[in-house]
Amino acid sequence: MTNLISFDIDGTLESGDPPGIITMDMVRLVKNEGYIIGSCSDRPIGTQENMWKTNDINVDFTVLKHQLCSVKTTFKADNYYHIGDTYMDEFYAQRAGFEFIPVDTIPQSQVWPPGMFP
Repeated sequence: MTNLISFDIDGTLESGDPPGIITMDMVRLVKNEGYIIGSCSDRPIGTQENMWKTNDINVDFTVLKHQLCSVKTTFKADNYYHIGDTYMDEFYAQRAGFEFIPVDTIPQSQVWPPGMFP
């Protein structure tokens, strides 16, 4: 089964402004498990790419929030998730056919809770 996770940055990832609860180690974990991962943010593409490079994480995509639909047409997966913290994240996730996961529903830990993703 192939899973894809799109991460919002600000308010979601620890490197965001404001910082979120998802650590870069959590992102590395799902990447190492074979998930297709990337970011979908209001931040410019170059800024997103620099953030991932600084954290030594090789992502599969970086897109602007309103272009999340392009991820689904580019990558084939069984499940598409977008994790974010705002109503706009939810709006664009639903518009693109992604399951939206509010970041505040994820326990604050260094690992994903069991059963978080299929």
